[in-house]
Amino acid sequence: QVQLVESGGGLVQAGGSLRLSCVASGRTFSRYAMGWFRQAPGKEREFVAAISASGSSTDYADSVKGRFAISRDNAKNTMYLQMNSLKPEDTAVYYCAQKGSTFLSGNYCRQVAYDYWGQGTQVTVSS
Repeated sequence: QVQLVESGGGLVQAGGSLRLSCVASGRTFSRYAMGWFRQAPGKEREFVAAISASGSSTDYADSVKGRFAISRDNAKNTMYLQMNSLKPEDTAVYYCAQKGSTFLSGNYCRQVAYDYWGQGTQVTVSS
């Protein structure tokens, strides 16, 4: 049974930065790709970023490229999302997810590819 716990959300002004963390437990963290998704009020959950098990491969939604950076520290069983130049449209609940494979396959941007999910952390960007 995998447990994922997000933290680091909060309120920040537009242009500011936040770093989200996701701590995993329950299975060998270093063997699995991970992802971040977000859900804004009134919208469906959407892909934000993903990272392969080793951290060697990453990908981002077009809306966050150049502003967000996903990383992981397998020794700490932790994944991060560094969010810079935040915009009000980044306001959402951000969810950590663990994929059921090692590499970033063609399904890494789809919710169905992920086996486990955290409860989310709220990010609010004010204008």
